[in-house]
Amino acid sequence: MEYNQEDYKGYRGAGLDALMQYEAKIWSDVEIIANDGGTYIGIILPRSVQADEEHIVIKLRSGYNIGISANKITGIKINGRKVANYKIPEKAFPHDPKKPRVKLFGTGGTIASRLDYRTGAVIPAFSPGELYGSVPELADICNLETEKLYGVFSENMGPEQWIGTAKAIAAEIEKGVQGIVIGHGTDTMHHTAAILSFMIQNSPVPIVMVGSQRSSDRPSSDAALNLIHSVKTAAESDIAEVMVCMFGPTSDDYGLLHRGTRVRKMHSSYRSTFRTIGEIPLAMVDRNKITPLTQDYKRRRRDRDVKIIPTFEERLGIVYYYPNMHPDMIDSMIDNGYRGIVIAGTGLGHVNKPLYPALKRAQEKNVAVYMTVQTLWGYVQMYVYDTGRDMMELGVVPMANMLPEVAYMKLGWALGQSRDLEEVKKIMMTPIAGEITEREPSNGYLIYQGGIPEVEEFISKYNK
Repeated sequence: MEYNQEDYKGYRGAGLDALMQYEAKIWSDVEIIANDGGTYIGIILPRSVQADEEHIVIKLRSGYNIGISANKITGIKINGRKVANYKIPEKAFPHDPKKPRVKLFGTGGTIASRLDYRTGAVIPAFSPGELYGSVPELADICNLETEKLYGVFSENMGPEQWIGTAKAIAAEIEKGVQGIVIGHGTDTMHHTAAILSFMIQNSPVPIVMVGSQRSSDRPSSDAALNLIHSVKTAAESDIAEVMVCMFGPTSDDYGLLHRGTRVRKMHSSYRSTFRTIGEIPLAMVDRNKITPLTQDYKRRRRDRDVKIIPTFEERLGIVYYYPNMHPDMIDSMIDNGYRGIVIAGTGLGHVNKPLYPALKRAQEKNVAVYMTVQTLWGYVQMYVYDTGRDMMELGVVPMANMLPEVAYMKLGWALGQSRDLEEVKKIMMTPIAGEITEREPSNGYLIYQGGIPEVEEFISKYNK
């Protein structure tokens, strides 16, 4: 039987047969009756080209998608049909001379994405202008200007994008903007936050990175609230640092502002995935106010004096040490011309003795090697045991409580400025943006383990 493929996009086999039997096309508003006694009401969606042939997918009234096995369908009632347009139109942002000017840079990621029903994947498709079209509350906060720098997933961010973003931020600061927001994918947001903290120094305004864990077409999306929080921070906050702004608890109660060099993504899917490590967050933010949690931050200024050092050496790597690691892991990096290696060591900063010859060779080849701890919390303490002292003799430099990813980003930045390893070491050991702290606060390390009565009572307040 001939049919218009656009009316049944992605369907074939049993799924296509069922739709054609009841003359139900994609985007039809339907009630599907199944032999399990259930009735499912929603919109028939296109299928991914990689999907199986056995299911029909509908978007329920709740906003969630479900698949219904074609061989269980006993009837489909059609209540109407409207072809969906999943592209949000761009809107010109209204101007109010009484409100501060904020620049929103788009780089891609879930906060600037939609669902591609051809493949079923989330794709970076919304321009920054479209973001305003979907979150008009932003106009109540500031005069927002938008610019799309890149349209990539965060795993594709690299030196080209970091340097380009740093230069774009500096240019806007010099033009008098009151705050910067950067839309970014969450997977490597903490990497970009770290490198921008080093590349952009002495900023007089807030620089706020923001993303979302769930795309805008999902009812549980955190995109809109994260955008509102981040724009409010850029427009009104007194904190003039590179920050990450994301959900605090799993609920919609408030967001947290994390320092760019002390933040890490700690859960693959929770909306409250970002955590400050070895410190406490800088502040809480909600729709109405910003509440500092510490006074240890750089303040907003009226001047435009900003310093940028947009450089990065790409030939470096990070190695997560594991038991029985062989020296060829290090040797291969040396042989391939790597100029720097960051090790995430066990305990206080340890590796096994079989690696020592490779570390010695790195020292002889003028390769910078720095030690961090894979525990994330705590400090490298290489004076405690002989193994640590031996490694320092081999040129391994302990990095206090700098996070492994932050050390990687700072080492790339330092090596981009000098080939003199003593100069590189000086840069690495000089705190710039809170990447090294003198001590961890008593409430900086808190892990709530489930099962303990008092902890369960505490957690129940936030599991909404």
